[in-house]
Amino acid sequence: MENFQKEYEYYLTGELKLSLNTVKGYKSEIRAYCDFLTKFRKKSNPEDIEIEDVRAYLASLKRRHYATSSQARSLTSIKSFHKFLFLEKYISRNVAKLITSPKQEKKLPVIFSIEEVNTLLDSLKCDNPLEIRNKAMIELSYSSGLRVSELCNLRLENLHLQMGFIKVFGKGRKERIVPVGEYAIETLNLYLQSSRPILLKKKKNDFLFLNVRGTQISRESFWKILKQSAVSAGIKKNISPHTLRHSFASHMLERGLDLRLIQELLGHEDISTTEIYTHVRNEKLKEVYLDAHPRAKNKEGKK
Repeated sequence: MENFQKEYEYYLTGELKLSLNTVKGYKSEIRAYCDFLTKFRKKSNPEDIEIEDVRAYLASLKRRHYATSSQARSLTSIKSFHKFLFLEKYISRNVAKLITSPKQEKKLPVIFSIEEVNTLLDSLKCDNPLEIRNKAMIELSYSSGLRVSELCNLRLENLHLQMGFIKVFGKGRKERIVPVGEYAIETLNLYLQSSRPILLKKKKNDFLFLNVRGTQISRESFWKILKQSAVSAGIKKNISPHTLRHSFASHMLERGLDLRLIQELLGHEDISTTEIYTHVRNEKLKEVYLDAHPRAKNKEGKK
C-alpha cells in the first residue's frame, strides 16, 4: 500500500496542484485508511478492496466518536484515492464512488461583532517589531477576508498597496484580486518599513510575514497570535483561525453588500458556501428581535 500512497501524493501535488497543507491532510487520512485495511481487513492490494471494507472503516470512525465532519472529510479523501487508483488502472472498479457522505449538521461559524473587532484592533500595540507584525496580520486578515493559508503565503510581489489591493492565490492556486482598507494599508506600510527588515536579519526571503528566525510564519503561529490577542482584549469567544474571515463576510453582508460579491471576495467556488453567512445574519436578526419586541417572549421568558 505504501507505493500507492506515494504515487497518490505525486498525483495530488503534480496533477491536481493542491496546496501543501491540503496534501498533508489527504495523506494523513489515506495513511490511516490503508493501515486499517492492512491490519483489520487483510487487504494489501487495492484491487481486492470491496465496498464493505470502505464501510467498515467509516463505521470504525463512528465507533470512535469521530465528529460527522471528520467522517465526511475521511470519505472525501478515500473517494479521491480510489478515483486516482481507477484513473491509473490499478483497480478495475471504483467501489468508493457510490458511498454517500454522512449527513452533517450545519454549524454557524463563530464571529466577532463589529465592536469586538474594534476592541481587538485598538488593543494591539506597535511598540516592537513583533507587535507591529501581529497587528498588520490581524488588520489585513479582517480587511480582506483572507484564509489563514492565504495570509501566510502572501509574498512581497503580491502587494499593490498604492492601488489599494493585493493578489491572492486561494485553493487550487486560483488567483483573485482583493481590496485592502486604509487602516490595513497604514499598518502594513509600518510593518514593511520598521519591522520586517529587523525580522529578516539580512536573509533573502520574499514571504511577506516572517517569524523571529526570518522565515515564513506558519498558520499555527498566527492562530496562537490571534487567540492570545483576543484573550488580552477581553474577548472570551471560542475562536478559530478563520474567525476574522467569517467576521469580514458577516459584517459585509450586514452592511448590504451583495452575496455574489462576497463570494468573489472570499474566493468561494460555490455560492452555497457563502450562503452560510445569511444564516448568521438571520440568527442575529432573530436575537435582536427577541430582545427588542415587547411581546416576543412571555412573562417566564419563553420564546
